[in-house]
Amino acid sequence: MNERNLLSTGTIDTIRVTEDVWSVRTLIVNAVLIGNVDEGEWVLVDTGLAPFTRGLVKEADAIFHRPPKCIVLTHGHFDHVGGVEALAEEWGILAYAHPAELPFLTGQQDYPEGDPSVGGGLMAGVAPLYPHRAIDLKERVHPLPENGHVPGLPEWRWIATPGHSPGHISLYRERDRCLIAGDAFIAVKQESALAVVAQTKEVHGPPMYFTPDWVLAKQSVRKLAELSPELAVTGHGVPLGGEELRSGLNRLAERFDELAVPEQGKYVPGGAR
Repeated sequence: MNERNLLSTGTIDTIRVTEDVWSVRTLIVNAVLIGNVDEGEWVLVDTGLAPFTRGLVKEADAIFHRPPKCIVLTHGHFDHVGGVEALAEEWGILAYAHPAELPFLTGQQDYPEGDPSVGGGLMAGVAPLYPHRAIDLKERVHPLPENGHVPGLPEWRWIATPGHSPGHISLYRERDRCLIAGDAFIAVKQESALAVVAQTKEVHGPPMYFTPDWVLAKQSVRKLAELSPELAVTGHGVPLGGEELRSGLNRLAERFDELAVPEQGKYVPGGAR
């Protein structure tokens, strides 16, 4: 774990997590590449921030030398779908997402605005400036199969982990207990610009300023903790593993209201805990 690609730069940083999983950080958010290098078959999970799409493509080309079979989206927030329209068109492939996420990906419904009142630092303070309008992938986006299968990844299954968004999903592989968690939980205090810049590691709840349903978010964290994952790549922060991951995730699940839910905010039940 944590074998860094030689192409890594200050804003595009690639970490080889397992023999077939790479985490690619596009400034503040991670995309994930999953596939067999020898066969060249792979799937892209999330697409990161739009300004770093070319860097993401360069990293992927250096590893697999061909386009992916498809794109799987954990959810549709701007920092996870920045390059998805351009990449789906350029590569001639489909994107897949949970049916409950499709309205935000087909121009039908906007996400709630980011909430600066949750506190915690600069990243939260400027949350109203973050894009929250729906994008429209038209026929390029399809619903994920209802049976939990992940297109192009026969060993993996998708798990509904709503809360941070209505159709948020995580991906899990039983063989090595590898988890792609999206923003169901993350590995850095995303509200703080200092923590984000330093990539200070901690098991943290979903980004407070963009999480509208804390009841579902808690249920999702508990569901993932029950898997007892050995490795996790989250939407923000560095990959986590072993006892550090399990103990941190169990602690978060057990004390979610205290550790993850902000003391105030327009999406907090009653406005405050």
